[in-house]
Amino acid sequence: MKPVDYPEPFQQLARQLRRLPSIGPRSAERIALWLASSPDANSAALGEALAAVARDVHPCGCCGFFATGPECAICATPERAGREICVVETATDVLPIERTGFFHGRYHALGGRLAPLENVGPEDLRIDALARRIEAEKPTEIILALSNDVEGEATANYLAGVLAGLALRVTRLAQGLPAGGGLEHADQLTLQRALAGRVALGG
Repeated sequence: MKPVDYPEPFQQLARQLRRLPSIGPRSAERIALWLASSPDANSAALGEALAAVARDVHPCGCCGFFATGPECAICATPERAGREICVVETATDVLPIERTGFFHGRYHALGGRLAPLENVGPEDLRIDALARRIEAEKPTEIILALSNDVEGEATANYLAGVLAGLALRVTRLAQGLPAGGGLEHADQLTLQRALAGRVALGG
């Protein structure tokens, strides 16, 4: 006799939850049980919120941050135009810097970093889009806010070479960020000090 299992809709929910980062089979089952049986779960509202994000949220056409219109709220702020552009690896790196309240320019998410072992080269990143923005927006400075690890260093050095021929100040975040760590793990004070102490690249 075949053992009885949860109904198929429940199993499908657990399978989808298992696709989330850091969610294993047991955790997925516990979350699915809670969603299915807890009076506080409000599964319908959760489903509507997920559908709304999938439907309405997309990368900003300018910087790559999250947006609900053609531009994100940052790029749509006129006071930020013509200032510094802070280059980050991914869209999720924007908010840790933004929440410091220290930086008032704009951002540019590369969509990753150079990683030859993973077959990620310059053509896979939004470097051409950055060059077009520099030409169009005429920023005062490019700040490279990349992770302090091997791939981050390689990406920063490559960008410094690409931007070397431009009459433009190129800097990199300075002290404060731990080696091998990303921006998402740094607190606001650490990021403030790193932004304030940034140093020029390429002489």
